[in-house]
Amino acid sequence: MNNLIKGWEIVIGLETHAQVSTKSKLFSSSPTEFGVDPNTQVSFYDGTMPGMLPVLNENAIDQAIKSGFGIKGTVNRVSRFDRKNYFYPDLPSGYQISQFYYPIVSNGQIEIDLQDGTKKVIEIERIHLEQDAGKSIHDLSPEFSYIDLNRSGVPLMEIVSKPDMRSSYEAMQYVKKLRMILRYVGSSDCNMERGNLRVDANISIRKPSDPLGNRVEIKNINSIKFLGQALDYEIERQIIEVESGKTIVQETRLFDSNIGETKSMRSKEDAADYRYFPDPDLKPVILSKERIAKIKNELPELPDAKKQRFISEYSITETDANVLIEDKIIADYFEKAVKSSRFAPLESAKLIANWMIGELFAILNKDGRSIETIDFPIEYIAELVDLIIDKTISGKIAKTVFAKMTETLSSPTKIVKDLGLVQIQDKEVIRKVIKEIIANNQKQAEQYKTGKTQLFGFFVGQTMKALQGKGNPEMINNILKEILQRAFD
Repeated sequence: MNNLIKGWEIVIGLETHAQVSTKSKLFSSSPTEFGVDPNTQVSFYDGTMPGMLPVLNENAIDQAIKSGFGIKGTVNRVSRFDRKNYFYPDLPSGYQISQFYYPIVSNGQIEIDLQDGTKKVIEIERIHLEQDAGKSIHDLSPEFSYIDLNRSGVPLMEIVSKPDMRSSYEAMQYVKKLRMILRYVGSSDCNMERGNLRVDANISIRKPSDPLGNRVEIKNINSIKFLGQALDYEIERQIIEVESGKTIVQETRLFDSNIGETKSMRSKEDAADYRYFPDPDLKPVILSKERIAKIKNELPELPDAKKQRFISEYSITETDANVLIEDKIIADYFEKAVKSSRFAPLESAKLIANWMIGELFAILNKDGRSIETIDFPIEYIAELVDLIIDKTISGKIAKTVFAKMTETLSSPTKIVKDLGLVQIQDKEVIRKVIKEIIANNQKQAEQYKTGKTQLFGFFVGQTMKALQGKGNPEMINNILKEILQRAFD
């Protein structure tokens, strides 16, 4: 696949910050609840009062270990916290506790699907734990800025990729896959609207085989859509700059989603600028083999393994499998429906997948709802599919039943019975109707005889109309072919 844009190779690496799913902060017992009043979740330690010492949250360590296994990384038995020194009003201590020299997870990889149907492995350099900063608020007053320290000390996992991505599409696919993995293992809810997953993108351009160019960092992107827009804009900007004879300055930029442009924020710091040194108040984290093995054994089935199992066990397409595994809850609902069917999975699973991805997702997307909010049991989808398989109803009638099911929340079987929608499968009844239709449409019958075979659909439609949509389509087709063939032999 050619990744060159106007003769330039694009080099992208991502630093993804995921809020760890814990009830308390990384080094204090303050809660991490979202949407509460400003500065109501701040302990003396979070406010850096004199004499306060950090106490490590054990659950955050376990969540990082789960994430490490999720990306096929190496969980390090010894890791250490360092102080990263910089000065912002919303960082009252003047430093952030992070892991620089010895992260909790090293290496790893994520496989993504490309547009041409091939796959690509993105290497991951590390996962390290760190505390979040507070939040500066500038739009409440024309004279003052305000500080909210509720997020100060919230545990984050920073997942650092290698510069392996060559397009905005690859970067978006990587974040989607990473988000899926973290949700599967339960280490982060990755809610981007709440800021629980944020992306810093490092991007540079070069001619093929040249050394890496100066990189620009785009900071704090909180949407996969905006990530793609920011990268596309920055790629175009850098190409124009270089081709006009200018040099790309190493800097940090912000993306303005209102105008779709990146803007300069500050010159980009290197690691030396942060003056990292081991935190003197925290001992190294030493993990036992038993603790690591226990967490590994408790991991759920991961997305890639689930996708391959769905394809082989249920004989569904890779496209459908990708949709169904995107959210663990959707995948679980699908399997629950398949298991509740009266028919073997190879008979029912494809149809259940089609009805979930087509009809069910359509009503959920229309209302902006998630699958957990459906008002009827997921088993009703299997029940509807069973009625199609055993030919109680046709696929066309099934759409009417589905619509009624979502409206009344009644079971498909009850709806079919109450509305008298049972499919007509009496061959003699169907035969009689077809003969009457041919007799009443002699002109079309003669045209069919002279070679206008497309009129076959006309006779099928007339038959279905006469049977009020309740005729068995397969029987109608077979009997119609037989009668027309015999009539014109």
